[in-house]
Amino acid sequence: MTITIKETRDIQQEDIIKIYHANGWSSAQKPNELINALLNSHSLVTAWEGEKLIGLGNALSDGYLVVYYPHLIIHPDYQGMGVGKLILNRFQEKYGRFHQQILVADGKAIDFYEKCGFERAGETKAMWIYQGTEH
Repeated sequence: MTITIKETRDIQQEDIIKIYHANGWSSAQKPNELINALLNSHSLVTAWEGEKLIGLGNALSDGYLVVYYPHLIIHPDYQGMGVGKLILNRFQEKYGRFHQQILVADGKAIDFYEKCGFERAGETKAMWIYQGTEH
């Protein structure tokens, strides 16, 4: 299997929605908002097997000090194969020297992010007003 990682906004909406549906993410129920959010991110990194979109991640940033990673999603058929790590590596090329790299993780994702070097931020507690259904 050959995986290509690239920063691009040239993606078909259907391909994105397929991955979100396959993972049961509620943001798939708001396709226009999801696509606009991803395409207007500071960075959008995608993973491909040939012509098939198999994963993506996005970053929101001030461009200098702080970056937030709201989405890292891999098609279930490709999870556990290092695709997420490849996407995070691409983000590290761009944001690795930033003062803060922030994300919110839950469930099985916590172990993944800890293996990638993320740790709990002191005594902080993630808080949100959430319109989704998968948590």
